[in-house]
Amino acid sequence: MKRPLLLPLVPLYAASLALRELRLERGWEAIRRLRDPVISIGNLSTGGSGKTPLATALARLLTARGVHVDVLSRGYGRRSAVPLRVDPDGSADEYGDEPVLMARATGVPVYVAAERFDAGELAEADAANDPAPRVHILDDGFQHRQLARDLDVLLLRESDLHDFLLPGGDLREPLKALNRATVIAVQADEPEVERFLTERVAIDRNSEGARRHGAVWRVRRRMEIPRVEGPVTAFCGIARAEQFFAGLGAAGMTLASHHAFADHHRYTMSDVDRLVAKARSSGSVALITTGKDEVRLGDLVSAFPPALPLKTAGLSVEIEDERAVLGWIEEKIAPRSTTAGNPRR
Repeated sequence: MKRPLLLPLVPLYAASLALRELRLERGWEAIRRLRDPVISIGNLSTGGSGKTPLATALARLLTARGVHVDVLSRGYGRRSAVPLRVDPDGSADEYGDEPVLMARATGVPVYVAAERFDAGELAEADAANDPAPRVHILDDGFQHRQLARDLDVLLLRESDLHDFLLPGGDLREPLKALNRATVIAVQADEPEVERFLTERVAIDRNSEGARRHGAVWRVRRRMEIPRVEGPVTAFCGIARAEQFFAGLGAAGMTLASHHAFADHHRYTMSDVDRLVAKARSSGSVALITTGKDEVRLGDLVSAFPPALPLKTAGLSVEIEDERAVLGWIEEKIAPRSTTAGNPRR
């Protein structure tokens, strides 16, 4: 239990989930469908589990296969409320850090809106004169059920198996919610998750969830760490900062100091000054952060002195057996892709 003092509030949160489920079942909460197929990438817990890197990897795979792809995102933390197409050279304030990062990493159009349906409508309007089949990738969409999806990809981590619901733990939904998933994506280095899924299907052979869990993707997370000769000061403003610092250490980096800001922290010049001072006092030769933090730093990236340069560690996801995954996706979405010209329902 991460926050035991908040345990008494967990039943209230669970009750709110049950109420929302009832609203969806009874049709009291509208679910809208876009013209083109939607592939949702999501998870059960708060914080970083690799959703955005997986969405990025999938966008690249489909693009390489000749499929026209765009990404739909909420754009968490952005100051604008207007649905927009993301400028890869834009700022986190306008679009959100993850959408900018995806636009830069994939080269595909990325759209942001509080209601992802609005982002999808803008994407389809932009492509109105393009007859080629298209696919929307919905980033962090498992809980955004107001938008219908054709495939629901759920990243399941080992930590999810032992966690509790918010606010006592980090789970946004209980484990039974994975029955909604079309695909379960598991980390290749977390065999306990695969054992859990195997046992669940064996015990519950007749459930809809068990039948749907035939599609399991194995993925590998990889940190792309720049070469630095000497100790570094690491910093980030992400949900699971300890994973970032541990990953740097596991890669052989010497962390002279480190600092964790709040998730989605908005950086200021005073932050940069404090980080540089910390790096100097600890004998660091450079500073290192994440790609999302680099986006949120914006023009402040140039404020780091040449003697203490800022380096960026990237995070990527590789999907095992890419050919089989692509073939499976194309088989599932082909009926919708070929009828993309039909009016929305």
